[in-house]
Amino acid sequence: MTDSLLAERATAEPSPTKLVAEAWQREAERILANLSGPGLARPEQVAGKTGLQVMTAMLEGAIPYPAMAETLDFQLIEVGPGRAVFQGRPMLKHYNPLGSVHGGWFATLLDSAVGCAVHTSLPAGKSYTTAELKINITRPLTIAVPLVRAFGEVIHLGRRMATAHARMEGPDGRLYAHASTTCFIFDNE
Repeated sequence: MTDSLLAERATAEPSPTKLVAEAWQREAERILANLSGPGLARPEQVAGKTGLQVMTAMLEGAIPYPAMAETLDFQLIEVGPGRAVFQGRPMLKHYNPLGSVHGGWFATLLDSAVGCAVHTSLPAGKSYTTAELKINITRPLTIAVPLVRAFGEVIHLGRRMATAHARMEGPDGRLYAHASTTCFIFDNE
């Protein structure tokens, strides 16, 4: 390759995918700086709060986030009514023996997105648990993809059951997996 071609490549604009990945990383760092750390919220910290208020308090650092997020290298990025977005960083420690990210990592990230989307829809005094989770992995994931996001949305919210779905996408917009869930809704005790 000639010196002029090398110089041209060095000054070329970053790809749109790289720009999105960098923006996602900056957003995650900004959010992480506000978080209080891993742990469990005390009962008085969540008493009388809706699911959306609890999830918002977590994002604002008023209550801790689950330690599992550090173990699996993902974090909550955004919440809204019936919506939750998580971001994950595929790492070698998440690989299966075949050299790609283990399906359990996909499932956990997607379960978090769909479950927390349901959580944002719940009134004060209600909880949920996953009754069923179905995932489809549409392509393998490796560390060549720096970040992925799981976008969860509620489809149906009833008194005792809720359903939601999520898409896991890379910064290039490619679909890596999608999931659906059914959650039981019950009274806090």
